[in-house]
Amino acid sequence: MEQASLAKGSQYSRYGSAQHKQVYIYGGLEPSPTVLNRTYGMQWGIGGWLLGPFLQKIGPERKLKLRRRVADEILTTFASNYSKVVSLGGALSKEAVSEYSKQSTGQKYLVSPSL
Repeated sequence: MEQASLAKGSQYSRYGSAQHKQVYIYGGLEPSPTVLNRTYGMQWGIGGWLLGPFLQKIGPERKLKLRRRVADEILTTFASNYSKVVSLGGALSKEAVSEYSKQSTGQKYLVSPSL
């Protein structure tokens, strides 16, 4: 962003542009440190994002609207694939815990209360 801004003839500042840049880290499967290469100036922020706190913040009306959207689009936008469907008891088995504790990308378990 900084380089593109300078290419457009923006005024040079040793602190970078005054444009605020925000980075969000989603999830936590990758446990290594987050490395920041600060070539983007001094106007920036970094934060995490979790669904639970977001839903608490937006209030019941917007939360209901989002739930309706997910229900309406469960087979399209919000479709998902699971590597295994297990009962609650099955999810607590030693084998299952060993598998899903690996936190592998693309290896989701669905815990189905109807099994």
